[in-house]
Amino acid sequence: MKRSTKGILNGIIAAASYGTNPLFALPLYASGIGVNSVLFYRYAFAVLIYGIWLKLVKKISFHINFKEFGILLLLGLLFSFSSLTLFDSFRYIESGIACTILFIYPVLVALIMAIFFKEKLTKRVISVIFMTSVGITLLYRGKPGSTLDSHGIFLVLTSALLYALYIVGIKNIKTIKHINRGKLSFYVMFFGLLVYIINLKFCTELQVLSNIKSWLLVIALSIFPTIISLETINVAIKLIGSTKTAILGALEPLTAIFFGILFFNEHLTLRIAIGIILILLGVTIVVVKKDS
Repeated sequence: MKRSTKGILNGIIAAASYGTNPLFALPLYASGIGVNSVLFYRYAFAVLIYGIWLKLVKKISFHINFKEFGILLLLGLLFSFSSLTLFDSFRYIESGIACTILFIYPVLVALIMAIFFKEKLTKRVISVIFMTSVGITLLYRGKPGSTLDSHGIFLVLTSALLYALYIVGIKNIKTIKHINRGKLSFYVMFFGLLVYIINLKFCTELQVLSNIKSWLLVIALSIFPTIISLETINVAIKLIGSTKTAILGALEPLTAIFFGILFFNEHLTLRIAIGIILILLGVTIVVVKKDS
């Protein structure tokens, strides 16, 4: 398989799997499990399952040096806080809309690359920023008869920024470029888990799962939008770069919208549809490289 083809397939899988977050998280919220407990189980199971897979099946060493430790800790915290702010936003705004707004992160990637890595910020990028801003405004007033909570919007935008920083870091930090992709994904999840251990006061406030359905949901949450998504996006970024990986993220909000409508009785109005189209069109323009 060609390098670019493998990267594209991994990017598609990453986006689609990450979009399943609400499918598994919202039923846990409905059963009374808090955000930090949900995310603790998500990361803890992911670390356990993936760690066993790497050690026993892939025979990969977990050794890292001090410099790698610092960078992986930073990346783990970025990824974890991105999860925390996104999941927290589900309490304020519809999950499908939250995951659609999150798709602003490719524009943020373009801005970060322009400011800190001297990539040219063209008129095309500036026009896209305006276009996606209009799209977000339409989503903000998307639900008939009401407006979305501003705190929820802020949380999603924070999540998008942290996710953008993670993507830029994976691609551009030289210290970790030689690290095995499996080991990289494992340590991102492992260090990300520390956030929830601390938030739960070293698990003294961890809520216990009371039924088989809840256990199945957290296992699914640890596998699909965590292990699979993280592993495949890391592969995609290294093979085809951050911008091409970002465009494939278009499947992410579409997946979330699909599950939100199918399982959680969320609404797809004309205004929301137009907002989604503007955001996806805008990000497509900014990340697709002209061949001519």
